[in-house]
Amino acid sequence: MADYAKDVLVDTEWVEQHLNDESIRIVEVDENPALYAEAHIPGAIGFDWKADLQDQVKRDFLGPEDFGALFGSRGISNEHTIVLYGDRNNWFAAYTYWYLKYYGHDKVKLVNGPREKWIAEGRPTTSDVPAHEPTTFSAQAGDDSIRSKRDEVLGSLDNGKRLVDVRSPQEFSGELIAMAGYEQEGAQRAGHIPGAKSVPWAQAVTEDGTFKTAEDLRELYTSKGVLAGEPIIAYCRIGERSAHTWFVLHELLGHDDVKNYDGSWTEWGNLVAVPIEKDV
Repeated sequence: MADYAKDVLVDTEWVEQHLNDESIRIVEVDENPALYAEAHIPGAIGFDWKADLQDQVKRDFLGPEDFGALFGSRGISNEHTIVLYGDRNNWFAAYTYWYLKYYGHDKVKLVNGPREKWIAEGRPTTSDVPAHEPTTFSAQAGDDSIRSKRDEVLGSLDNGKRLVDVRSPQEFSGELIAMAGYEQEGAQRAGHIPGAKSVPWAQAVTEDGTFKTAEDLRELYTSKGVLAGEPIIAYCRIGERSAHTWFVLHELLGHDDVKNYDGSWTEWGNLVAVPIEKDV
């Protein structure tokens, strides 16, 4: 598919042909969780990114035991191929893909295009919630080769790693602390991590939310100075848009040394004694 490095995408036609395939579990993860109840792909399991996939006490995601228990309780085992999609051009679907990879589940695909594409094509939807028998899902120890934490990001300021900020230009410059409508989820300070390249995540997709070709993606990230041979750390505000960019760089373009800093700006912008830059 468009000469991508890895076979990690499926198109909407493929999904429709595999709706009754018991080896597959289709999972919808939306930025707006209410959408799942309105309509979803028949058989799709719905996860609420905030209520289901995040620790409810600390700013972190689930540990391996809780993660495995969640997936098993919804009828997803390690034998299943998980096919992910969602709204907002698959922000949280890509985040969940990265999360699954972090916990060692390699049988995972992303639908090339969001739920809006599925609906626009007139493909079948339902409001019925599937009732799968609970099963066992074992999460492995987290793979830190794809996840970056605060101290590594701080250390990267002096060691030549490439930081890519995938937020909007207004967030990068410091004009806005968070996207319009998300002000309550912002940070204390506005700006970006020193030395970061600005490549808004949406530049990786076409109008219908499908990914640009590998050639176009390579050209985009090379022209912005991101693909210069060094290790790359992507970040955004809470880690979901940067997971989308991680997916592009690591999976579609095949660059091994790419990490998602899921603490992102809500962590960095609230830290004391770390440097920031502003363009305003």
